[in-house]
Amino acid sequence: MKDAFGAPQSLLVLGGTSEIGLATARRLIARRTRTVRLAGRPSPALTAAADSLRALGADVRTVPFDALDTASHEEALGKVFAEGDVDMVLLAFGVFGDQARDESDPVAAARVAQTNYTGAVSAGLVCAGALQAQGHGSLVVLSSVAGERARRADFIYGSSKAGLDVFAQGLGEALHGTGVHVMVVRPGSVRSKATAGLAEAPLATTPEAVAGAIELGLRRRSETVWVPGSLRMVMAAVRHVPRPLFRRLPV
Repeated sequence: MKDAFGAPQSLLVLGGTSEIGLATARRLIARRTRTVRLAGRPSPALTAAADSLRALGADVRTVPFDALDTASHEEALGKVFAEGDVDMVLLAFGVFGDQARDESDPVAAARVAQTNYTGAVSAGLVCAGALQAQGHGSLVVLSSVAGERARRADFIYGSSKAGLDVFAQGLGEALHGTGVHVMVVRPGSVRSKATAGLAEAPLATTPEAVAGAIELGLRRRSETVWVPGSLRMVMAAVRHVPRPLFRRLPV
C-alpha cells in the first residue's frame, strides 16, 4: 500500500531499461518504495539497471517480458502479481523507430505500432485486471505530446502514441470507482540516449523532470500530467492551428 507521502511501496516497471522508468524508480525508492520489479527482455542493460537500484537499498528483481509477445503477457505479469500486491505499474516501454526508413518499410512501421500500441494494450489490460482484483493501485502510462497532432516528422510514432493515449484514458474511465487510478503522462521531447544527436525540440525535458512530475501526479491523484506543464496550453493552441499554417511551422 502507499505510505503517508503517497509513494508506492511496490513498483512494477514495464520497460525495465527505460530512462524515464529508472529515473522514476530512483525517485520513488528515495520516498520509501522498497520492492521493484523491472520487466523487459533479458540483457546486460536490464541486469545493470537492476543492480543500480539495488545499490539504493531496494529489493529488485528482473522479469522476462517482451512487448511484442502478447500471448505471454498474462502468464509473465501474472507471476509478478502472484508474489504480492503491486502498488504501481509504470508502462514505460516504447520505440521511436526511424520515420524516414519506416515510411518505405511497412514491416518496420508495423513493429513501431505493435510495440507502442498493441503491446501496451495487452500489458495494460493484464495489469489493470490484476490491480482491480487486488482492489488498489496506480497504472501510470507514458504517452507523448507527439500523439496530440500529426506531424510530418514523426507521424508513425505519433499515431501509435495517440492510440495509446486514448486507450489509457478509456481504461481510466472503465476503472473509475474500483480503487485503481490510471494516470496518463504526456512528456514533450525528452533528452535521453534515444534522442542524442538530434536537434533539441522546444520545451525539451529530462527523464528526471518526468519522474518528478509522475511523483507529484501520484500525490494529487492526477489523471493527466504534461511535462513540462506549459505544454498543456501550447498544445491546446496547436490543436486548432489550420493545417495550411501548421505545415509551415518549425515543428
